[in-house]
Amino acid sequence: MEKTGRIIKSISGFYDVFDDESKEIIRTRARGNFRKRKIKPLVGDKVTFDATGDLGYILEILPRENSLVRPPIANIDQAIVVTSATEPNFSSNLLDKILINIEHNGIEPVIYLTKSDLLNDEKYQTLKETLEGYHRAGYLVFDDRDSYNDQQVGKLEATFAGKVTVFTGQSGAGKSTLLNHIDTELGLATAAISQTLNRGKHTTRQVSLFDIADGLVADTPGFSSIDLMNVTPEELPTLFPEFLEYSSECQFRGCRHVNEPNCKVKEELAEGNIMQSRYDNYLYFLNEINSYKKRY
Repeated sequence: MEKTGRIIKSISGFYDVFDDESKEIIRTRARGNFRKRKIKPLVGDKVTFDATGDLGYILEILPRENSLVRPPIANIDQAIVVTSATEPNFSSNLLDKILINIEHNGIEPVIYLTKSDLLNDEKYQTLKETLEGYHRAGYLVFDDRDSYNDQQVGKLEATFAGKVTVFTGQSGAGKSTLLNHIDTELGLATAAISQTLNRGKHTTRQVSLFDIADGLVADTPGFSSIDLMNVTPEELPTLFPEFLEYSSECQFRGCRHVNEPNCKVKEELAEGNIMQSRYDNYLYFLNEINSYKKRY
């Protein structure tokens, strides 16, 4: 009998599927023709499957809302971007690049600051002012002095209900540590930071979805760099929510907000309503994308 469910774990060619009807986890394999058709099931995929035998078989992967290559996961609703204040140092360029990739994939981003307790008061206040700019741009931001206090972690958990949530961000930023504070039974591996590289060691080996706070949550490998090769110059300005807010008032439709006259985005930038660092990163990314297109 054909059933529907969602893949919550992938390991060595087997897929654990959460059955929509029975609410049980069924171990399955993909049909043999999947490989011939170059179809690979992903954690997060909604599927139809047959569970009549000792081992179930995935019959069909239902249309995906979105998917990521790294980590390999599909149908994500929101991404918690875990960004550290130090060790590794906060980078607005890297944060913005991650946010753009998340927006590009149709996923709702949330910013969560860790290790702020390692900063002195002056540096923390400076960083908090920067993150206030992200809040004004429309992002949900968690930036308490104590990264893992129960109240803040509880507020983060409240965003999980009814969603598939992925944790992402630079290696060593503290994704697994944060998830351990959310659900101590996960026992996710954490590792020390390599001081010489100022970069975290990859500690998460596979992607699984866990049932937490009425939602499904994945812990995923971090990364140290990410490119924008799939983003076009036309799409880039639409991935900055604060640009979108004002772009309809620009003189030219499809304004790139660079040299065009009567650009509302640049007017708001001059007024201090758009962060200079965000605009500078936008120009940097635009140049990077244009250079990539010329090369390839």
